[in-house]
Amino acid sequence: MGMIRIMKWYGWKKWKYIAVLMALAVCVLCFSGCGRTVEISTYDFTESSQELDNPSRGFYRIHCFQITDHQEDYQQKIAEEFNQDKETRLCLIEINLQNYKEGAITEAGLANIESLLEALKATDKQLILRFLYDWDGKNMEREPENLETILLHMEQIGPALRRHHKQIFTLQGLFIGNWGEMNGTKFLKDEDLSQLAFKLAAVTDPSTYLSVRMPAQWRKIIGDQGENQSIRDLKTRLGLFNDGMLGNESDYGTYGTESADAADWRSSWSREDELEFQNELCGCVPNGGEVIHENAFNDLDRAIEDLATMHVTCLNQDYDREVFQKWEREQVLEQGCFSGMDGLTYIKRHLGYRLLITDAHLEHKALKNLLSADVTFKNAGFAPLYRDVKVQLSLYSEEKDQLLTYEVPQNLRKLLGGKQAEELLTIHQDIPLKELSKTSYKAYVSLIDSQTGKSVFLANEQEVEQYGYPIGTIDID
Repeated sequence: MGMIRIMKWYGWKKWKYIAVLMALAVCVLCFSGCGRTVEISTYDFTESSQELDNPSRGFYRIHCFQITDHQEDYQQKIAEEFNQDKETRLCLIEINLQNYKEGAITEAGLANIESLLEALKATDKQLILRFLYDWDGKNMEREPENLETILLHMEQIGPALRRHHKQIFTLQGLFIGNWGEMNGTKFLKDEDLSQLAFKLAAVTDPSTYLSVRMPAQWRKIIGDQGENQSIRDLKTRLGLFNDGMLGNESDYGTYGTESADAADWRSSWSREDELEFQNELCGCVPNGGEVIHENAFNDLDRAIEDLATMHVTCLNQDYDREVFQKWEREQVLEQGCFSGMDGLTYIKRHLGYRLLITDAHLEHKALKNLLSADVTFKNAGFAPLYRDVKVQLSLYSEEKDQLLTYEVPQNLRKLLGGKQAEELLTIHQDIPLKELSKTSYKAYVSLIDSQTGKSVFLANEQEVEQYGYPIGTIDID
């Protein structure tokens, strides 16, 4: 019995000893780094109504070029053409190919297209490109007789478009129609549209968006009989452009009158159903164009609602002036930082994406010996990001002149804006405390557009600094 009591006592002492060791281990974790203490503060964030000079969104102006065999000094032409177009980040470039309606584009013509695209780099703008054969509403006289000629032109131009793909935001149209707007052409049969769209997709870089004039044309091209890989790929690239936007109930023939339930997939639907179709589609692919004809459908409140539903990213800055003047005369009545702003400025600042930080949280997790950062975003714009962005969390110590930068995993493209503008998305980054020195750090968040390498500015009252937007401080002792 005595021996048993000794063994029980010994076992209890053993487990007590182990428990003490475990407690000491926890203490080591908690106070690793020679007993450093970590003090953290985070900033509050306020939405701003300021204009944001961000890539691939906003107003654009139109610039027209006719391709010939005559050698052109496009550097000089571009300098003159863009002298009055300094404020926009996008431009619509119309390239007229009517001189080649009878056959292949000559080597001289292709060289001029290459020179034009090269010269456009100096504008520092993302390009909306529209190839066409007509500027006067006389397309039937000017576009090629055969579809094969248009397909050949696409094939010929493809290498230049691939070389310059980082400049290009989207291509408008499929080369056909009056003013390139896909009307007044003999190539509107479903099979013709499909051939043109799939050819243009095949000869261009996968990062380049394409667009057609009407939702019904989009549905005709994509079809409703199942999907293969080429259809799935095209769906991620094929957007819309609408040059009759808000012009009347049908947007000047863009929509029909039957409901989606009553009409078939390939027909034009009623305005209500087509707007809802765009709300879903253009959460993934861009939409833009021009507003026309002052009328009740572009009264300010209705215009804001429909532009948000359609996820409109860009609008022609010069048309329609009467509509813009109407918007400019009216004031926004919503609560918040935009209250009392004129309608034109409000719409301009909401075109495309408009990201802002709503909250930031920094935390010292002692048990894991790391610093945790969470930053919450929303998108107050009409449309989502259509390009990936790189999000960086940076810690800078002025005392030690030390900069630590971490690329944060995220998908801010999920913030669709428009009718979904109140949705929030939080990104997260852990930083091992052992990587930090005994000093004071200021924490920053910055966003960089993957296509252009340019900064993406946020709609916050905080001023952007050298390393981004400050979100808080960390003091390590």
